[in-house]
Amino acid sequence: MSRYAAMFAQLGGEGALGAFVMLGDPATANLLEALPDLGADMVEVGIPFSDPVADGPVIQAAAKRALDAGAKVADCFALIAAFRARHPQIPIGILTYANLVIARGREDFFRRAAGAGADSLLVADLPAREAEPWTTDMRVAGLDPVLIAASNTPPATIAEIARIGSGYTYCVTRAGITGVHAAAEFDKDLIAALRDARAAPPIFGFGISAPVHVRAAVAAGAAGVISGSAIVSLASEGGDVAGFVSSLKAATRNDSPPR
Repeated sequence: MSRYAAMFAQLGGEGALGAFVMLGDPATANLLEALPDLGADMVEVGIPFSDPVADGPVIQAAAKRALDAGAKVADCFALIAAFRARHPQIPIGILTYANLVIARGREDFFRRAAGAGADSLLVADLPAREAEPWTTDMRVAGLDPVLIAASNTPPATIAEIARIGSGYTYCVTRAGITGVHAAAEFDKDLIAALRDARAAPPIFGFGISAPVHVRAAVAAGAAGVISGSAIVSLASEGGDVAGFVSSLKAATRNDSPPR
């Protein structure tokens, strides 16, 4: 059983909380290690890239801080391996971009990621219709290929995502880039389409910045959420990350006060 499958089974229907951190960012250097104790059920880690087209200003700034500090892909794999050694059960997903993979060779990158202890890989700028050679190599290396679905994803593409994706399906709450926003609306039709196609469990990201978002996503049928920009922003500003992450986790159980 994969770590993702084991996590969903252990949660028993409770929503999963995923938390994102940019590897190598000195402003949030201690955040990754803290996340499991704060309530994160799974973690998603970014490998810093100079042109992160899917990311908003907060994650872009974190990537720049990491690159300015000299972070390399090999350093990121070392951070993942160290985290894996201390947390053998929690699922770890990598979010990265195609250029970083291509520059190092697809098979070698995937092998090193899996060897470090990662469970999945999401290549943010890889279209689903072009993904299969990549997803095949990911599976050979031992990684779950995570693909992105949105409300405007055509049915044929949903079917393809279901066929070649695994671990979880990354569902975007809106068009555009990562960041925080006020809306708390989640597309039940997208979730139904993914489940009808027997896709990997739907996890919502892009804009998860308050407990109300988490409750709304779970109520719409999502298997969980991933929060990134809100956590990274708080951590980089010295805010109450512990309280915030704990409030998101409480919202997956619907036992937190409305806010």
